[in-house]
Amino acid sequence: MASSEITIPQPVNYIADDWSECETFHDAWNVDPNTREPVHRMVTTSLGDLERAVHHAERVYDIGRWDDEARQERADVLERVAALIETRAEDIARTDSLTSGTPISVTRKGAAFLPARIRSTASDLLSIPRVKALEAGGRDVRLYKVPWGPAAILTPWNGPSFIPAAKVVSAIAAGCPVILKPSEHAPSSAQIIVECFVDAGLPSGALQLVHGAGDVGAALTADPRIKIVSFTGGPGAGRAIARAAAEDFKVLQLELGGNNPALVLEDADVEVAADGILDGMTKLNGQWCEGPGKILANRRLADPLLEALTERISKLVVGHSLDEDVEIGPISNAPHFGTLQSRIEGLRDLGASIRQPAQLPDLDGFFLSPTIAVGADPARATAELFGPVVSLHDVDSDDEALRIANANPSGLDAYVFGTDTDHAIEIGSRVLSGEVRVNGAKLADLGDDSAQSFWGPAGIGGHGPAESVRVFCGDRVVGVDSPDLPL
Repeated sequence: MASSEITIPQPVNYIADDWSECETFHDAWNVDPNTREPVHRMVTTSLGDLERAVHHAERVYDIGRWDDEARQERADVLERVAALIETRAEDIARTDSLTSGTPISVTRKGAAFLPARIRSTASDLLSIPRVKALEAGGRDVRLYKVPWGPAAILTPWNGPSFIPAAKVVSAIAAGCPVILKPSEHAPSSAQIIVECFVDAGLPSGALQLVHGAGDVGAALTADPRIKIVSFTGGPGAGRAIARAAAEDFKVLQLELGGNNPALVLEDADVEVAADGILDGMTKLNGQWCEGPGKILANRRLADPLLEALTERISKLVVGHSLDEDVEIGPISNAPHFGTLQSRIEGLRDLGASIRQPAQLPDLDGFFLSPTIAVGADPARATAELFGPVVSLHDVDSDDEALRIANANPSGLDAYVFGTDTDHAIEIGSRVLSGEVRVNGAKLADLGDDSAQSFWGPAGIGGHGPAESVRVFCGDRVVGVDSPDLPL
């Protein structure tokens, strides 16, 4: 399927309740990762337009009414957003596929889930109390959940519709005026999402859309009128955001990823481990921050696991992301394709042998066989891979696997494979990560009340179904003081 059959419109801004043209780069293009054919020019938002957006967000910010009627009104808007997204599901799925390279069969599932995510937040908006009476010996003391203020949401290219939709709906439900900047490599899915929010009838300034690369994100982060920054991306950009935010102590939610370990314990079932690792390393073409990276397998199981993974990879259908039968598509964009190739060569330089058994299509895209790098020093194989690539290392015991995993913790996700579930969970509880999955590598939250902190290098804050709206609210206690208090 040629990319010429697909139209992705030139991205535009949505600032101060109006759509407007972006500035374009005449010599830079967003391309179809399947073919490297141009789909639209790369764009940015001028500093003048960015100033208009921030000024408008500051002007409209108000802690607002949060009585039952007001919350119902906003929840009704979100219900309309969900209904509109349902009508655009195929547009979203195809655009996601052509910007991330993820197979259409997968992006359709993601697009189908978006309305449920929006409606879940609408439900949270109605059920989470925004004002709560506190026990205070008969005095009137209240705890308010107050929106922090204008929020900058900076989203990556690997979840081009889901991450913007999930973060934006949470911030809007909290009452923060939102300025969304999607990745310059995948701006079009976010634009469809914003169109759905706008068409649902949001209040003025509740959501604005700007475009551009790191310079636009840096300008937003440094602006003192922005009170909270939510960012998903790489550790370098995350550190820069944290430094800039320290000037006025902005609230931060930074999800930065890492080289997530997978511990294959002494009693693991090799077939179960191979299935889970393959699922994790190919989901979203391996381009997800919680995917497995460093496999620490008991020495007795390392060779059988390698052969099981090699056999499975050799049978994968790699091809154009819009083909219905394709199981893994291309890498999203040229810069990341180059990064992955350099990281594979870096593992080779560390002594690893490289296995790439999949057959690649006859297309001029950013295609890469799922890759296993075997035998590098695990203490030096620490870089986040963020693609269909894992390194495999043998260890002598479960305790050694745990020690190596925690020596350079990812802090975000980890995996444990073992037939003794109690032992696997006990090992998992000692891994320095916010989430540890046993005998699988799915993407959905493990439970309805899951809450995942970002430990160490994985970032600041956390996420989970029950925490989505609360991230964008601060606590404020207001009440009657008393001379009878002890101090």
